[in-house]
Amino acid sequence: MNELVTGDAVVLGLQPARLPSRALAIAIDLAVLLTVFVLFSIGLAVATVTLDEAATAAIAVATFLLVLVGGPVAVETLSHGRSLGKLACGLRVVRDDGGPIRFRHALVRGAMGLVEILGTFGVVGSIASLVSARGRRLGDVFAGTLVVRERVPAGRALAVPPPPPWLVGRFGQLDLSGVPDGLWLAIRQYLTRMNQLDATVRGSMAERLATDLVARTGVPVPAGVPAAAYLAAVVNERQTRDVRRVAAAAGRAGRTGAPDAWPAPVPSPVFVKPVTAAPVPVKGEHPGGWAIEVRPGEAAAPPPAAGGEDMGRPGPQAPTGFAPPA
Repeated sequence: MNELVTGDAVVLGLQPARLPSRALAIAIDLAVLLTVFVLFSIGLAVATVTLDEAATAAIAVATFLLVLVGGPVAVETLSHGRSLGKLACGLRVVRDDGGPIRFRHALVRGAMGLVEILGTFGVVGSIASLVSARGRRLGDVFAGTLVVRERVPAGRALAVPPPPPWLVGRFGQLDLSGVPDGLWLAIRQYLTRMNQLDATVRGSMAERLATDLVARTGVPVPAGVPAAAYLAAVVNERQTRDVRRVAAAAGRAGRTGAPDAWPAPVPSPVFVKPVTAAPVPVKGEHPGGWAIEVRPGEAAAPPPAAGGEDMGRPGPQAPTGFAPPA
């Protein structure tokens, strides 16, 4: 799934994550962190065996904070809200306006996580997530963040709303060849989710996307046309062109085809009637070698000819009864 919609590399077409998926992600993260913490502690215990108890205790506290607090903060900051558990469950932490989280967001979430998750074994975080309409725990509320689902079933994808009727077909001459696929995806995801955003955020995002689209097409937004309506009209124009292109390609494929697709021509059968010379009887003897008797005024019956009537062609002509003078 591409990660473009707000200009800050965050997908907008997402849904808030619920408690079961978040709990599973946290369990995976805790398992990884505890494993790292145990291995790190063993290594430090071996390395600091000669130190006194105060130094050992200080190092243990520093290791705890470094691994169990600094680890999640560093991972979420560098991965823009994706820890190992969230990546496995298809979740991500974003700001309330849909942008990627920064270090301060991850730090507040990590600090509050000590109380909500580690300090109370997840009881406070679970209650807060159940009470919140968007499943946010206290760390999300104080940090201004939200855990969302990145992998949404295809059947739940929302359709792009149609543009105002007075804008349909108005951008038929617009050159859209220079618009990248990432920007198209960002515009489509904004249009499908814009009604779920705050009015101020919705307006600023529409203006930013419209500015990016104008930079790619070279044609400014017409005067008096809102940015969101302009985006919807341009997306509608592209969809119309795609439909026409597909229909034209299907029509050409129906009329013509590749040479290999045509069957080989079958030659028409040509029947040639064989031409056979009439046999010339000689003194009452058939050319085939058998004797015939010809009486004056009578015609001899035609002899059976091999391959005559049964093969579809006439047999040899019978003698006419005329005998040349001796």
